[in-house]
Amino acid sequence: MKGQRVGYIRVSSLDQNTARQLSDVDLDKVFEDKVSGKSVERPQLKAMLDFVREGDTIVIHSLDRLARNLDDLRRLVNDLTGRGVRVQFIKENLIFSGDDSSMSKLLLSIMGAFAEFERSLTLERQREGISIAKAKGAYKGRKKALSKEQIEELKRRVESGEKKSHVAESFKISRFTLYKYLDQK
Repeated sequence: MKGQRVGYIRVSSLDQNTARQLSDVDLDKVFEDKVSGKSVERPQLKAMLDFVREGDTIVIHSLDRLARNLDDLRRLVNDLTGRGVRVQFIKENLIFSGDDSSMSKLLLSIMGAFAEFERSLTLERQREGISIAKAKGAYKGRKKALSKEQIEELKRRVESGEKKSHVAESFKISRFTLYKYLDQK
């Protein structure tokens, strides 16, 4: 019995476009995450891992779309191939099936290490850029979710005894953010 071809697509944020990934690939089902790849705790990745069965092939645009660190990449590929699921990376032109050669395993490790290295360089450059911008007074940080007036109203409502979860929900902020505003003097 021939298995299904299952696509996995990932971008790091909601405003990024997934169109370039697997657009010309014939697939039976596609799972798509719009979340960072720094962790394997992604809803659609978990759903895909639960969905695939022996004989299926998972098709992914590139190694860094599956995992951003070498340990996670190896673990995912080994888990899948151990279950009889093939893993295909389009950009790198690599397919893993469990009976892979030493060369295939080496390529997975090298390409995965490059993806991890690239991510660490990006974070390093980002930190350097923020540091320079702060020194020039150009970096203001993230824009506040609430205005001064909204923060005052939020504090009044909490002081009057309204449940914090209800207040946070009404301002469309997390409880964590609410507590940060409450801690401000």
